[in-house]
Amino acid sequence: MPTAHGPLRVIVYRVVPERPATTGMPGPAEHMAIVAGEPSGEDVLARVHSECWTGEVLGSLKCDCQAQLDQAIAAITRAGRGVVVYLRQEGRGIGLGNKIRAYALQNGGADTVEANVQLGFAADLRSYELAAAILADLGVRSVALMTNNPEKLADLESAGVRVARRVPHWVAESEHNRGYLEVKRAKLGHRE
Repeated sequence: MPTAHGPLRVIVYRVVPERPATTGMPGPAEHMAIVAGEPSGEDVLARVHSECWTGEVLGSLKCDCQAQLDQAIAAITRAGRGVVVYLRQEGRGIGLGNKIRAYALQNGGADTVEANVQLGFAADLRSYELAAAILADLGVRSVALMTNNPEKLADLESAGVRVARRVPHWVAESEHNRGYLEVKRAKLGHRE
């Protein structure tokens, strides 16, 4: 498919849950691999990115998700080889409806982590077994992982992904996302 970043291939993975989801994300989900070049092999430039409908569709400035996705796709196309695994795990796994509720709590003074907890969820409910399966399906044996999140890196390794190296993935800070990024550093351990 031609894109603003260059030609990309999109491979859709449809997952039908065995039982109803408890995370606010019912029914089958379609995840995807956004691929530049031939991604199989070692040290493949990769990002595992979770859906952010509010940022990626509506252009919300509260987060850095759209900029991170754009930067990752630009990076794999520049490299001529790589993959962005796009997982339907809205709101760190709590689903779109709960994410909107979390936004309302944030408007009342809670930060992103506090809002999830006030709704009865952990700070982050995402899982990465599916990302590991997608990378394996593509023949990826190790990744150069674009992330700032050490927990994501550890969870991917626990799921069987060999991380050859971490590639810092910061994007520009603004007045609207500054607090969000500070919470990611302070409470979620994100690093440069």
